[in-house]
Amino acid sequence: MNHLQDLIEISRYYGRQKEYTLAGGGNTSYKNEQHIWVKASGENLADINEDGFTVLDRKKVKLIGMKTYSKDLREREKQVKEDLLASKTDIDNPRRPSVETSLHELLEYSYIVHLHPTLVNALTCSNNAEKVALELFGEEVMFTGYAAGYQLFKNVQSEITSYRDRYGKDPKIILMKNHGVFVSAESISEIKDLYKYITDKIKSKLPNLLKVEEFPVRDDITTILPAIRMIISEDKPRILKIRNNNLISYYYTDNECFAKASMPFTPDIIVYCKGKYIYINDSSSPENIIASFSKQLTAFKKDYNFSPHIVVIKDYGVIAAGDNALAAETAMDVYEDLLKISYYSEAFGGPHFLNKDNIAFIDNWEVESYRRQIAKGMATRNETEQKIVIVTGGAQGFGEGIAESFVKNNANVIISDLNEETGKKTCERLRSMTSKNQVYYVKTDVTSGESVKHLMLETIKRFGGLDVLISNAGILKAGGLEEMDQETFAIMTKVNYEGYFLTVKYASEILKIQASFREDYFTDIIQINSKSGLKGSNKNFTYAGSKFGGIGLTQSFALELAPYRIKVNSICPGNFFEGPLWADPEKGLFIQYLWAGKIKGAKTIDDVKKYYEEQVPMGRGCKVGDVMKAILYLISQEYETGQAIPVTGGQIMLG
Repeated sequence: MNHLQDLIEISRYYGRQKEYTLAGGGNTSYKNEQHIWVKASGENLADINEDGFTVLDRKKVKLIGMKTYSKDLREREKQVKEDLLASKTDIDNPRRPSVETSLHELLEYSYIVHLHPTLVNALTCSNNAEKVALELFGEEVMFTGYAAGYQLFKNVQSEITSYRDRYGKDPKIILMKNHGVFVSAESISEIKDLYKYITDKIKSKLPNLLKVEEFPVRDDITTILPAIRMIISEDKPRILKIRNNNLISYYYTDNECFAKASMPFTPDIIVYCKGKYIYINDSSSPENIIASFSKQLTAFKKDYNFSPHIVVIKDYGVIAAGDNALAAETAMDVYEDLLKISYYSEAFGGPHFLNKDNIAFIDNWEVESYRRQIAKGMATRNETEQKIVIVTGGAQGFGEGIAESFVKNNANVIISDLNEETGKKTCERLRSMTSKNQVYYVKTDVTSGESVKHLMLETIKRFGGLDVLISNAGILKAGGLEEMDQETFAIMTKVNYEGYFLTVKYASEILKIQASFREDYFTDIIQINSKSGLKGSNKNFTYAGSKFGGIGLTQSFALELAPYRIKVNSICPGNFFEGPLWADPEKGLFIQYLWAGKIKGAKTIDDVKKYYEEQVPMGRGCKVGDVMKAILYLISQEYETGQAIPVTGGQIMLG
């Protein structure tokens, strides 16, 4: 039997269930006579593999429990960490073993799974935890009081010795005050049985299990979140998430209810949500919410020397803030778990929070600072790092390529498109490329004001603001005066011209709010126009006219929005021969132009393609990478606005 594969299996089994672990929390191990394999600090149980474990010499780890360390708290923790690192069989491996490795070594069982399940924490984070644990499980389940770091190890070491003297064996279950549970056994099947036993026992004491029901997010959040995003941010704007449901609504009712969710229960909550949160009781108007937050933030930062990760607003929900989208979502999930723990703890005497000294120790503990840094990520910063980008018409063609490029550059992307099936497929594909950034699809008809407003609301809900609008949605059907009918002319003009107007109208509302709360921040509206917007196009006047009009809009929008540091520019690509707009065998421009007789003497699609390639001095069609270079230039600079930039391989040269 491959014991390491069993360890990976049990780690992933619980790591993928939110009711057992969040944010990669918890740790697992396997040991034989010589070595112990333990999860490395910062690794995620959900997708851990063999490389996610560190291997340590058990003899060296045992020595840690026998040594005498400094009486100075910080120095002692440093010494323990150094001895733990020195116990690794591969000293050059940069991965750090879990700080709780010594606890794993204490128990003489092959497999140990330490988790922080919601229901277990509801018991262990309650006022009557020890009493109820004894009633539920009897004396064979060991209960230990709260401690952290080396002190926790020494407490458990002493208590296990007493347990052995009494029962002649090691405990298989250790319930830990405000710190979850250790479950130990000789097989992973027994681990599962024990966790089921614990969970079922706790459930038997609960009057009912909460069914979380999502509430709609109010529309005026589009006014509130962009403001809070700018107020809360420092050097680089943060990402915000908002969530509202029946559980959250109980705790934002008033100050008394919020008090039951105002402090952390466990070290993990401190790592991802910090130890204090803002509550806004006056939600009578967006203006009052913003004013209250701004006032509270000043006092909050003075008292705690950090910006809040969690803001609770009465009648609106919970806002979670992070340096990246994943961090914000993790903070949201962890705080919602705090609410569940508080809710269920009422059955065991009510919530029991960590005290200020407990919080300060974890918040300043080097071990948790290291884990927090791992969770935050070490991505290379660039111009689009964690920017919030909408790409209309982003499901395929140029739009898909642009969206993909932004994702690869660590931006958060909203794919906006009317084609739902293709949009969802593109979104799923791009999600597989992300790490700390995120991608969502929002079905949008750019010719409908209501649809575009919905797009903006969904963007705000998921990210808290907007930095870049790429107005790319467009349609093209070629034809001269004889072929073009009024209906086709109208719909092309509506999508290509009016659609640009509507997206700018509603996106600029968000960008203006952000500008009013931060005087040094620049944002971008970039229309993907066409070379046909710079030069008339034979038997293609409808498309060319809409694109010429788009440049007129760009120049006019640029003048109007410049005071808000919103740069508005157009990029005018040459022909993108590789995309479906041109290459689709049934509806593409090659076949359209062939049927329309636009190219004299052309008899095949290849004839049409060759003709267009010969019009380009650089000898090829435009590619997504060419357009992205122009987009990234526009985002990086802070001076040019109202420009129409050709990216045509020399086919269009401005005089």
